[in-house]
Amino acid sequence: MYESFYSLSGKPFQLSPDARFFFNSSGHNRAMAYLRYGLRQGEGFIVITGGIGTGKTMLVSNLFNELTDENVVAAQLVSTQIDENEVLRMISASFGLAHENLSKAALLRNLEAFFRARRAEGRRVLLVVDEAQNLPQRSIEELRMLSNYQEDGQALLQSFLLGQLELKQTLQGEGMEQVRQRIIAGYHLRPLDRQELQAYIEHRLALVGWRNDPAISDSAFDAVFSATGGVPRRVNNLCDRLLLFGSLEEVHEIEDSHVQTVVEEMAQEVGHGGEDFTEKPSVSKRVATGQTVRPTDVEGRLGLLEQEVQQLRTALTKTRRLVKQAILLQMDADDDDDEV
Repeated sequence: MYESFYSLSGKPFQLSPDARFFFNSSGHNRAMAYLRYGLRQGEGFIVITGGIGTGKTMLVSNLFNELTDENVVAAQLVSTQIDENEVLRMISASFGLAHENLSKAALLRNLEAFFRARRAEGRRVLLVVDEAQNLPQRSIEELRMLSNYQEDGQALLQSFLLGQLELKQTLQGEGMEQVRQRIIAGYHLRPLDRQELQAYIEHRLALVGWRNDPAISDSAFDAVFSATGGVPRRVNNLCDRLLLFGSLEEVHEIEDSHVQTVVEEMAQEVGHGGEDFTEKPSVSKRVATGQTVRPTDVEGRLGLLEQEVQQLRTALTKTRRLVKQAILLQMDADDDDDEV
């Protein structure tokens, strides 16, 4: 709808990952560098973590787009809570192998034969596991066992794991030492900062023929950043609705007031993608104002750590003040002694 109003050739903020819209932020550039490094190494695990909506799946899409001229047979597995037997079945299916009603031994034989056949063709096999935080430890251990298949000292399978913060916790768990030893590089993907967010929005708009219609004020970019925290998926959600709002209201200059209106509208919608665009105080702000942060999620646990740090800083400040007072009192006492 808004595409024709703003003379755009397509939707710039679609939610489905499309490598054409890949934005090379500092964080995404670093993550891609690690993935490319892993490809050159040809063995071991590369682990990329990040919060919900930070662009991990877009990394996969961009990586696969770059593999068109590589001698790499790649498959993507979007994991769920699956046990070690089912993960082998899903891996087999990802590479187009028979997998139904087969025993674990048969699945392993077929996978090994597939890996060796590709090796004979001079090709390498890459498995990219998205949403890897859903994998139980035993399933990750199965991936490690598959990495044991070698020929002439070269691994026949390489795995990249991408997932949310819980993946790091799983890998740090007891019994994961052998897996950790196979990790050759890892990176944590963070949201966009304020400057990157503006560049990200303008980048996606430019790809669909944007000619500064609508014009977007600096204050509007500030408002989008405040509402989304720089998380790309949230930015896409909000900007898509912002353009729809602009076209319905026939707006050609988007201001922060328009952003706030859309944020409030979206906050009133039940179940809008599970997103809440109402601006909340950060964990640090809640700590500073004495609000309780419960450890019900990752943010809560980080909040507790921030509380402890804040308490230590406060105690340190008081200690420094007391020490300074004690030094001044001692200096006064010394002066009195000199006068006597």
